[in-house]
Amino acid sequence: MTKQHVEVITSVERRRRWPREQKERLVAACLEPGASVSEIARSAGIHAGQLFMSDDFRRS
Repeated sequence: MTKQHVEVITSVERRRRWPREQKERLVAACLEPGASVSEIARSAGIHAGQLFMSDDFRRS
């Protein structure tokens, strides 16, 4: 018989709150020539689908 590892999650993880400056740095990094959104998102600990730029944000 083999031992199995069981993980019990007892709390709900809260949403992260990102300071505006940090959001701006991520967006600026994505706008650099040759930037990889996937790589930038991974380095921030998020999925690439969570890192997007709306037209309104780009215009400001």
